[in-house]
Order: sequence, then C-alpha cells, then structure tokens
Amino acid sequence: MTGRIPIALTIAGSDSGGGAGIQADLKSFSANRAYGASVITALTAQNTQGVSAIHEVPTDFVTAQIDAVFSDLDVVAVKIGMLASSEIIRAVAEGLRKWDVANIVIDPVMVTTSGDPLIADEAVETLKSELFPLAAVVTPNLHEAARLTNGKLAANRNEMKGQGRAILAMGTGAVLVKGGHAPVEGDAGEAADILVSRQGEEWFAAPRVDTKNTHGTGCSLSSAIAANLANGMDIPGAVAAAKVWLTGALKASGELAVGKGAGPVHHFHNLWPRGE
Repeated sequence: MTGRIPIALTIAGSDSGGGAGIQADLKSFSANRAYGASVITALTAQNTQGVSAIHEVPTDFVTAQIDAVFSDLDVVAVKIGMLASSEIIRAVAEGLRKWDVANIVIDPVMVTTSGDPLIADEAVETLKSELFPLAAVVTPNLHEAARLTNGKLAANRNEMKGQGRAILAMGTGAVLVKGGHAPVEGDAGEAADILVSRQGEEWFAAPRVDTKNTHGTGCSLSSAIAANLANGMDIPGAVAAAKVWLTGALKASGELAVGKGAGPVHHFHNLWPRGE
C-alpha cells in the first residue's frame, strides 16, 4: 500500500438514524483504516426504534454511482448491504462484473434488528444467483442463514456449520454464519461465528455483550471485514480482527446514549477519548 490509505466502497441503503446502513459502513471503514466511498441503493426513514418508510433508488442511478466511483477511485474492497429488489441486485452485479471487482463482502440484509423487512421475497433468489458467485465472503446471521437455505433457525453449532456449507455451495468464496443475535445450544455466554470455506471451517468466539445497543452490528462487522481485506489481510485474519473490534464497539455502546430504542455500536471506541 506504500503508506496510502486503501479505498473501500459500500453499496447499501441509507439509515437516517445513522446507526446502520451506509452511515455505519463509512464509520466502520474509517475506524478500520480505510477511506470510504458509497453507492446508495435505498433511502430509509429510520431511527433506533424502527423503519417507517423505504424509498428505492432508480436502477439507472445506482449504475451511474457505480460507474462514477470506479472510473476515478482505486477501490480495493467492496461491502454490499441492503439491496431491496431484483432489479437493483442485477444492476449491482452487472456493475461489479463490468469493473472486475475483487474482495467483495456481502451482508445479506433482510430484516432490521427491530424486525422490519428490508428485501422483497423474490429478490432473495436473485441475490443468490447474481451476487453470491462474485463474493469473497457472505456474512449472514442465523435468521438470514435460515432464510437463504429455506430451513429453520440453527439450534446448535452443527446446524450452523450445515447452513454455512449449504450457502458455500451457492458459489461464494466463503461464508461467515454469525451467532450473535440468537445464541445456539451451549453458547449462552458467548457470541460464536463460523467461517466456512473450501479450506475448511474455523470458529470465532467472543464473550456475549449484554447491551440493547445492537443496531447496525451486521453492517459494521461486514464493513470492518471489507476494510481489513482492503488493508491486505486474508479472510480469516480480516474476520478475526473485525470481531475483536466489534466486540469493543458493543462494550462501549452505552457511552453514546443515542435514541430511545436499540442504539448503535460505538464505532470509534478505540479513537475517541473515553470518560473515566
């Protein structure tokens, strides 16, 4: 990198409350030493208590944003988040193929932390067929992994591993099945994620943080992984570093006191002065 800050791009929806989506992605990039660029796919009227409205960006404007970024910026890694329709998914896939993009991290955003749906049912199959084969890693939580595999919520580590293998078979480079939102059997005291690739499986565990401030955790983790890939880490190293950073961000989330509902994590816990 010759000392230069690498560039990472987020392709996702905007969160007007600032805790998830594009806003969380850009904060995560900055906190993990990457310059952040963005392509906005949707606008949401959203805060810590939920989503009240969604406005999709026209597909031709999504394409225009992608072309504008890649024609000028040397993008090293891409994080993909909320893509609400099949048309937008196809437009993003076409743009990524056109610009021959590497280091793609896909967070298959389907519902918010508060349970609000963010992707149409018919778009799930398009996501799997059009974008998964382009991805270096896909990062579903337990609910998303179940939906992607048309199965039930994983109840134990073996079931998490099985769903990870099923998603890997869809053509992606690797799959990180995240256990943070719903503890499985035997993992009550820790948040355990499994990375499944063609080289095997690896578990990443951290103490479970007791906090309501979990808004944007999936966005933030996947963006941190993308930033770490942009900085030259391999996938296991990028995942390990991102998980350590996110655990710290969850532990410090109470210092922010943002909103009346599920607040955001503290993206800059390692950088901002801490209260005594």
